Amino acid sequence: MIEFKHQELHVSGKISYDNAQQYYEQGLHQIKSHATYPVVVNLAELESGSTLALAILVRWLRQTPQAQGLQFKAVPEKVMKIIQSCHLENDLHIIP
Repeated sequence: MIEFKHQELHVSGKISYDNAQQYYEQGLHQIKSHATYPVVVNLAELESGSTLALAILVRWLRQTPQAQGLQFKAVPEKVMKIIQSCHLENDLHIIP
């Protein structure tokens, strides 16, 4: 599930191959309807991290101005390890 609350885009639940496109489309709609950038994407409620979840985050990022319109917060440890192994930590703006 994806929703804006407290000025952040909250991603919750589990992203799987069955629902990945739905997550992507819902998130993209929310991001594009936001008037100002950067948008903070809060991943605290994401049930499990995966390369599929990371792919969605990168696809969202690419749809923002200069591909720098998102900040990621509360990134799950598993997703952080994938980000680091892919050397993406300099491309994704991760905040505490």
